[in-house]
Amino acid sequence: MSKFNTIDLFLQYVKIDTRSDENTGATPSTSKQHQLAELLVRQLEEMGAEEITYDREHCYVYASIPASEGCEKAPVLGFIAHMDTSPAVSGADVRPRIVENYDGGDIVLNEKENIVFQIADFPEAAVHRGKDLIVTDGTTLLGADDKAGVAEIMAACEYLLAHKEISHGRLRVGFTPDEEIGEGADHFDVKLFGADFAYTVDGGAFGELEEETFNAAAAKLTINGRSVHPGSAKGKMINAILLAYEFHSLLPVFQNPMYTAGYEGFYHLDNLSGNVEKAVADYIIRDHDRQKFEQKKQFFAQCAAFLNQKYGEGTAVAQIKDSYYNMKEVLAPHRHLIENASEAICELGGEPRINPVRGGTDGARLSYMGLPCPNLCTGGANYHSRFEYACVQDMEKTTALLVMLAEKYGRVQESGE
Repeated sequence: MSKFNTIDLFLQYVKIDTRSDENTGATPSTSKQHQLAELLVRQLEEMGAEEITYDREHCYVYASIPASEGCEKAPVLGFIAHMDTSPAVSGADVRPRIVENYDGGDIVLNEKENIVFQIADFPEAAVHRGKDLIVTDGTTLLGADDKAGVAEIMAACEYLLAHKEISHGRLRVGFTPDEEIGEGADHFDVKLFGADFAYTVDGGAFGELEEETFNAAAAKLTINGRSVHPGSAKGKMINAILLAYEFHSLLPVFQNPMYTAGYEGFYHLDNLSGNVEKAVADYIIRDHDRQKFEQKKQFFAQCAAFLNQKYGEGTAVAQIKDSYYNMKEVLAPHRHLIENASEAICELGGEPRINPVRGGTDGARLSYMGLPCPNLCTGGANYHSRFEYACVQDMEKTTALLVMLAEKYGRVQESGE
């Protein structure tokens, strides 16, 4: 039996539908995220956390674990996770179950619907042979992104408050909404949070440690066409849908998520809708290299300008908005964050794997807001998918990692590096 309450908390949290929605224009984007926030506030109160702040307008939760006696001058360390889940797959009526002593093969998620987790599709799951996996019934995502992180932080707080013999500095924890739609840091109060530095707990398999994200932008292409009856359309019709296809054909074929890995950037067509009269295409643009990122944005705009030159000014309208930047340059002066986490992972029997994030975290923006914030593992995998799963043992190790980091920073008696 684990000494942490991580899994029980996680199984509570995933049953609350907290999907965000980029189309509402509200903050939080969905009111149901408050259900999890309110539960976290109650649980923090019950475990004895202090300085609990619930931003009811924007749906942020902050709290403190007070410093142990003699550790009051240690740096203030923060742990942050997001409450929302991806809108890509349903998060309603999640039915988690634990596959004990996983044999490394296929898992029948839903016999009635013939939904099977096939090891041929996800061969990396074989590394968990002999461990316990949490899966769904195949009709929803699980929500380990990032309710695993939420549960691990909460379980670590609960453990530290119950074990006064563990020395640690003051800890700050924060839970954010709308990370999945790129708005998790929009209303995060860095000054109120008051940490010297922090970790987001929003990664993958145990041992993963991330100090580098994409530079990211959201791009919207609007094509204004002209609808004419097909029978008399020659020389008159401008089919907006076809022009959207033409625009996409101008982008580099292999700078596409399907063909990229590691440090390779991409253009990703995320949504296309419209008719002859008007078509709208939503893209995301990503690259770890800032110069290449700027070049990608420039080329996107040039493709729109080419269509305007060909079909008339105003035919193609490109709107590009930066979302976040690679946090590596901000984290460079704070190597202790990576070194201490790597050391703790080793002490827990893991192997630190420092990889570039092929995505983003709240930490990317928070780092540029003055809160250095690399990203830790959670023990989950296959995020944004109905084949998402989390490893019980890895989640418990991640909780232990947070406790160990609290101890490590508690030994530093002066705020700073």
